[in-house]
Amino acid sequence: MQITIRLTALLLLGLLQINYVMADQDAATNMLADTCVACHGKDGNSVGPAIPSLAGMSPNYLMGAMLAYKYDDDEDKLDSVIESDTDFEDIEAFPRYSTIMGRLAKGYTEEEIKLIAHYFSSETPVRPTQAFDSTNAAQGKKLHDKYCEKCHEDEGRLADDDTGVLAGQWKPFFLYSMSDFKQGHRAMPKKMKKKLDEMAETDGPEAIEKLADYYSSITE
Repeated sequence: MQITIRLTALLLLGLLQINYVMADQDAATNMLADTCVACHGKDGNSVGPAIPSLAGMSPNYLMGAMLAYKYDDDEDKLDSVIESDTDFEDIEAFPRYSTIMGRLAKGYTEEEIKLIAHYFSSETPVRPTQAFDSTNAAQGKKLHDKYCEKCHEDEGRLADDDTGVLAGQWKPFFLYSMSDFKQGHRAMPKKMKKKLDEMAETDGPEAIEKLADYYSSITE
């Protein structure tokens, strides 16, 4: 009888400790997320046209972006961190230009970056209603199907591995990002560069504007 009582007590103590750890981790995650929502919006759904929404993004994509910002001045360190942590083994972190993120990201540890990424990836995207040119959007859909759909599936909605979500992103942010790619302020995968070069040569520089109108037309 006494053995049973002791075992029950130990089991309850273990469950209480687990619940305490989980509650403590949830509190830490919420606190970290709160530092992001001032710019990226509640639950990561941005209300500002120059700032991307994070909700529903792939955790790998978010971790890759944060690590690239954190180690923007030390690519060797960036590669070393990714290679030494199994949680980062599927991540591609490409150098990128930033205004303030390069400074902010340096204040987070790798573990905090993981918590932030998984928090926002679990949130549901809310795609804003934006002004767009319907003729451009129709042509942009054809461009997406031809050049982008293979990686950015489901009209740019699918968050898969290192692929960013395009559907419903703010049009100005999309255009700023593409300008950074074009000017070399932001690195990109070889297959992306190949597609963009092909699109620019075949469809002209206005193709980017058409894609922007198409993605901004998606609200669901």
